[in-house]
Amino acid sequence: MLQVNFLRDSKERVLEGLKKRQFRNLELVDEAIATDDERRKIQFELDSQLAESNKISKEIGLLMKEGKKQEAESAKSKTAQLKESTAELKSQLDVKEKELINILYQLPNIPHEKVKSGASADDNEIIYQSHDVEGLGEGAIPHWELAKKYNLIDFELGVKIAGAGFPVYLGKGARLQRALVQYFLDKNIEKGYMEVNPPHVVNEASGYGTGQLPDKEGQMYFINEDNLYLIPTAEVPVTNLYRDVLFEEKDLPVKNTAFSQCYRREAGSYGAHVRGLNRLHQFEKVEIVRIEKPENSYAVLEEMVEHIKEILSDLELPYRVLRLCGGDTGFASAMTYDFEVWSAAQEKWLEVSSVSNFETFQANRLKCRYKTEGKSQLVHTLNGSAMALPRIMAALLENNQTEEGIKLPKKVAEYARFDVIN
Repeated sequence: MLQVNFLRDSKERVLEGLKKRQFRNLELVDEAIATDDERRKIQFELDSQLAESNKISKEIGLLMKEGKKQEAESAKSKTAQLKESTAELKSQLDVKEKELINILYQLPNIPHEKVKSGASADDNEIIYQSHDVEGLGEGAIPHWELAKKYNLIDFELGVKIAGAGFPVYLGKGARLQRALVQYFLDKNIEKGYMEVNPPHVVNEASGYGTGQLPDKEGQMYFINEDNLYLIPTAEVPVTNLYRDVLFEEKDLPVKNTAFSQCYRREAGSYGAHVRGLNRLHQFEKVEIVRIEKPENSYAVLEEMVEHIKEILSDLELPYRVLRLCGGDTGFASAMTYDFEVWSAAQEKWLEVSSVSNFETFQANRLKCRYKTEGKSQLVHTLNGSAMALPRIMAALLENNQTEEGIKLPKKVAEYARFDVIN
């Protein structure tokens, strides 16, 4: 959530950033500032009346001691009037604060200056590409056919149990999933991330804290009876570990990694482009989360990018890195890098990771701060996928198919304890 003082003091920058995103409701900026002006006016009047009420209360005690009962009763009458007035002002203040919050919740984060303007994924910048890519030629088959051929994943059985988008992994398919999760966690831990095992459901406050609510409410599975949401990513519970936390400067940075199931409704996702593992309602992912001092966060973002590049190099997958344009950057992010691997059988790029810097946007919602030089200020939060399993699995199966079977890359085979699927 943007800070209203930032909107007021940097209005031109805010409007320019929102235009980069192709954000249409620019009038919300003026509405937020005007609403805050009204809130401040009410707060000033309330503070003044409370101060006057406190002053009169002290005078009543003195008047009573001096035997000036009639004057004391007159003063009491005045405090009663002030009490009614302050109660009304408190009610008005509460309404105005809620109005302000509701406006601020509708404003996305302001993109970093390096993020270029753009409307869609077509405008994203390719920052790096590891290999020239090409298809496998005739005879290459997509992962959903490979999964069936080698009895690795049963999509139809998942439909029977739950519905489309909930595959069942079998035999070496299940073992390969587990091996990849363990490798990703080990790789993250080697880089200094502490593993945590968070809940897979979160409350409403947690959803608001990281920006999933109200922006992505329709994409999350909701448990009505308990007012809980199934998590779309481990980012949500892990980042919310630090909601309402005031860090000492020496305690930063915080580096966490977590494995979880992820649940996404993906409403409206149909067609050939979402076949097989390309888009699921439930999938496994390993996440990394950072809590950083503001002056370090962009160097840390680049460090996280290099970390993901190392993982993809170990997997021996052709990949590329994109910096997202304003219109394709997530609601809460100031800058995001996407990683895509080449699917040789489908002959297209598949997104497997996003690494983002949210600056203070999440921290402001979370009220996550740190002490520096006797003052408290908001931290910067960052997170990334390291890695999401489905499309990694799809690319591994497709890119490594041979006439003798699927030959796994060295690092994957080391963790899976088998080097070929046949």
